[in-house]
Amino acid sequence: MTTLKLRAKGDSVRLLQELLNKTGYNLIVDGIFGKGTEKAVIDFQKKNNLVADGIVGTKTWTVLHNISSNTFEEIEEKFLAEKDLIALAASLNIELAAVKAVYEVESSGRGFLTDGRPKILFEGHIFWKQLKNKGLNPEDFREDNEDVLYPKWTKQYYKGGSAEHDRLNKAKLINEDAALESASWGIFQIMGFHYKKVGYDSVKLYVKATYKSEAYHLKAFGRFIESENLVRHLRNHNWAAFARGYNGAGYKQNKYDIKLKRAYRKYSS
Repeated sequence: MTTLKLRAKGDSVRLLQELLNKTGYNLIVDGIFGKGTEKAVIDFQKKNNLVADGIVGTKTWTVLHNISSNTFEEIEEKFLAEKDLIALAASLNIELAAVKAVYEVESSGRGFLTDGRPKILFEGHIFWKQLKNKGLNPEDFREDNEDVLYPKWTKQYYKGGSAEHDRLNKAKLINEDAALESASWGIFQIMGFHYKKVGYDSVKLYVKATYKSEAYHLKAFGRFIESENLVRHLRNHNWAAFARGYNGAGYKQNKYDIKLKRAYRKYSS
């Protein structure tokens, strides 16, 4: 178990925040162990007769795990296995080390929330575009929906965790298909509007598949990089070209190509 404390970052922190929220807290699930998360941890430790130091070690993890034991058993059945990565590598005719490198760098850590629903991130600016694509005027629905419908990208309305599904459900009241198309889904966070590229006839069928297991998330990822002609870059170890195609121009700022190269070296050795 990873020991966490103030200023820690990553998916382990997101898991911690999700579990704390399930016990009654109201944290933004952003993967950042800030003062708010520390305060919730200390309060949780006090309520459960633990040392209230704000550090999440073995004992705090154990209590959190016991409280959510049924949830953990259900979620673990949906996790990716080594055989899934081996199968994808064989189907795309690329090295397993390359697949593992992409999985490490490009995945969101987990494809499912602790409540069993797939991890999503709802994008209000995409929802704006999808409504227009369906012949609807977004301005007609703007009132009281400012947190799910806006013309330009912003992260100010992100809430993370299960709260993203709350945002999605609010958008579905306006137009269900457009809302589903405006969220990124699963462990590789592929947008709903890519449903045809990942092999489905409708966005609802794609979303239904994301609820099954991370193996379905991986299949969607494989189909997506095939449709975008990115497989060749993995075969040739052209990490910059793959990162540019998968992440966009901002890949340099986040050093995705460097991270992919390092991860490949680790797995190929």
